[in-house]
Amino acid sequence: MSSNRDELSSGVSHYDVVISGASAAGLSLALALAEAGGGDLRVALLDRVWPPPSIAGDVRAYAFSAASRHMLAALGCWQTVAPHAQPVRRIDITDSRLDDGVRPVVLTYDNVIDGGEPATHIVPGSVIVSALAGRLDEHTSVDRFMPASIASFGGEHAGLALTLADGRALQTRLLVSAEGRQSPLRDEAGIKIITWPYDQIGIVTWVAHERPHEETAVQHFLPAGPFAILPLTGNRSCITWSERSDEARRILALDDAPFLAEVEKRFGGRLGAIELAGARQSWPLSMHLARSYVAHRFALIGDAAHGVHPIAGQGLNLALRDAAALAEVVIDAARLGLDIGNAEILTRYERWRRFDSAVSTAAFDGLNRLFSYDDAVLRAVRDAGLGIVDRLPVIKQMFVTEAAGLSGDLPRLLRGDAI
Repeated sequence: MSSNRDELSSGVSHYDVVISGASAAGLSLALALAEAGGGDLRVALLDRVWPPPSIAGDVRAYAFSAASRHMLAALGCWQTVAPHAQPVRRIDITDSRLDDGVRPVVLTYDNVIDGGEPATHIVPGSVIVSALAGRLDEHTSVDRFMPASIASFGGEHAGLALTLADGRALQTRLLVSAEGRQSPLRDEAGIKIITWPYDQIGIVTWVAHERPHEETAVQHFLPAGPFAILPLTGNRSCITWSERSDEARRILALDDAPFLAEVEKRFGGRLGAIELAGARQSWPLSMHLARSYVAHRFALIGDAAHGVHPIAGQGLNLALRDAAALAEVVIDAARLGLDIGNAEILTRYERWRRFDSAVSTAAFDGLNRLFSYDDAVLRAVRDAGLGIVDRLPVIKQMFVTEAAGLSGDLPRLLRGDAI
């Protein structure tokens, strides 16, 4: 579908920004531009399907940082998300083998920032996407083309000429890929990525449990990969589980009863009896980082720019940081009367975001590798290190501040301010 703002009579529809991909990153960028631009910027949002897969049947949930929460509040979305968001006020971490009879907590800390505000909430991904999409419906300056995809694009001095798969023609000053890990536009722009696969598959499902989770998230570090218990509203939790590929395929092929038995084996029994409360989802795990975030009148955000291991649940927060930073750069340039797609403007965005993303990608990769070695000596060293951290409140608070997304040079939206 496209709106009645299409300029089909002239054969070409003109936009300031075209965003490919109605992911959370793409939707939040479109909404931020609409909110701050006051209708002066014409924005087009394209996707192959609507509703996107992140709405239909998705059981993934995310550790939504305080900074991301501030952004959604500034965009007028948080009040829709809040009833479905579970505050996390404590983190417990264990490090053990799968068959160990007990999983002693080696590190625990309060997950709150100044004033007692939780550093993170656990939020179903479908809720976030639905809230952004609903808020975007209120803005007539954003046209949706769905289903639609870009077949080709070419450079011009003053803009890019785009051809959609159905033959329609668009022109834009800036094209943004928010398409996800497999971004066709990134490839067409000639941007290479650094990537490697993990011999792991990510598994996600929901469980209901007998006892309340008490607003506590649990990370069991197991030799095959981390097994996270993320509290949801009610006596429910989202299981985000990294498992060796061959074993994961075996587990995923099981019927519900034996599959639940595999979950129980890793769960630890701390919340009493459990039962499945959602579908299963899975995907192969890998890491990638784009060598550049920008090209001629072209920018990457979200998973099109970087893909991280889910060990810390920060992928969505990084994507929203990208959207907030690019929106701020574009709006600041537009208010000064500058060309929003020129190389100087896009270089500012790339410098702002690429280093932070590279550091995060490397850190999450290193954590996964560190805790995946099943070696008694290394485990003893790890646990000794975690025990030291457990006795150092200053370092714990650094972890909390980082998880809250409140460190570094923050875009205004992540501070809760309008652009």
